[in-house]
This record gives sequence, structure tokens and C-alpha cells, in this order.
Amino acid sequence: MAVRRSALQSGPAKAPAGQRVSSRGTTREMVDTAVRTGLLTGRFVPGKPVTIRGLAAEIGVSPMPVREVLQRLAAENALEVKPNGRVQVPDMTPARFDEVLKARLLLEPELAELALPHLFGDAAGELKAIDDDIDACLHSGDAESYMRLNHAFHFRIYRASRSKVLLPLIDSLWLQFAPFMRTVYGRVGTAILEDRHKEAIRAIELNDTQALRAAIKADILDGMGFLGREILSDGPTG
Repeated sequence: MAVRRSALQSGPAKAPAGQRVSSRGTTREMVDTAVRTGLLTGRFVPGKPVTIRGLAAEIGVSPMPVREVLQRLAAENALEVKPNGRVQVPDMTPARFDEVLKARLLLEPELAELALPHLFGDAAGELKAIDDDIDACLHSGDAESYMRLNHAFHFRIYRASRSKVLLPLIDSLWLQFAPFMRTVYGRVGTAILEDRHKEAIRAIELNDTQALRAAIKADILDGMGFLGREILSDGPTG
């Protein structure tokens, strides 16, 4: 994840204005990818704040683009930025959990249905390959790789929808619950997890809209039910 600071600097001479804007944009995109990946794979642990300067040093950039990215993610309710510069995952309360679950159940089957007409050719084969790797992670207990691959599986489907509205909403929802999922997997392991991915792949092969919607809904209920039992039974977390 880390990038050498020298690679992000242009040297003593000033670059043309357009090039400087492009460089800043590229840096922000790199930071955005790094932070979002960190949320999805466990870099941000609920209850353990990190600093903007610490994140900037880890990624290898100045604090400014990190602060900009974190402010955007705070607007998506994925992170909280404190006045003292510390950053943390917001608390997961029962009410918030219920809203995230309801939103996922409403939006994700809908997006999968929109994606289905575009999931042709090698799409099912690509999803099978990802799911095979997921199965290996479940057996080995590699929670971080499981989180990354599970996200890759779902978003290989969702991005095929080409949605400009629903896709960003779902992306934001995943950023909100993923840190808590990662905490649970780190505590109880991954061997007991099941998924409905094979049912989703079969539905895609058959071009069966209702079966795909049902598989996505069941997968959400299984995963979020597991999260609710393990975390919310202990009260608000964060």
C-alpha cells in the first residue's frame, strides 16, 4: 500500500498547472483506494482511532489528500473525523445495524437484477474462480483475504449494472459494516461461514432473475445475521 514520497513529488521545478492538478488528482485517487481497501479488509478496527498524520505516513503522502478523502468518507458515514485529527469507525448501534440491513436488502437484489443482462460470456467463470478462492480462505481462516474476495465477488456482479446511482450507495453501505465483519471474523474465525455464491452463479448461468435476487438476499441475511448475533449482543460497538 505504501508509496515512496519521492514518487509523489515533482522536484524543485514547478510542473505546469494542468500537470499539477492531474498529479493531485492521482494522489487523491490512490489515497481513496488505500483507505477504502483498509475499511473493507480490517485496517480500521472499531474502537481504535488512528491519526490523519499516521495514515498519511503509512500511505506515503502529505496529510492534505488524506484529510480530503477522510472527509468524503465521513460524509458517507463510513468514518468519523474528530476535531483533534483522530479518525475512527462510527459506533454500530442496533438502530444503525437495522438500517444498513434494510438498505442492503432493498438495493443489492435490485442492482443484481439490473446487472444480469450484462453478465454474459466469461462472467460466470470469473465468479466461479473468485468463489473457489473464497472457499480456500474459509478453510484456511484467512479473514482479510476472505473480506477482499467476498467484496470482489459481489461487486463483479454489481458493477455490471453500470448504475450511476445505486452502485455508489451500495459501496457506501459496505464500507459501513465491513470493519465490524472483519472484527467478528478475527474473533471467531471463518470456518463456520457459508455463502450463497454458488446459487448466484447458477442463477446467472440460467439467466434467472428471481433466483439471482433470492441468492443475493439470502447471502445478505446470512452474513448480516451472523454479524448481528456476534456484535450487537454485546451492545453498541465502536
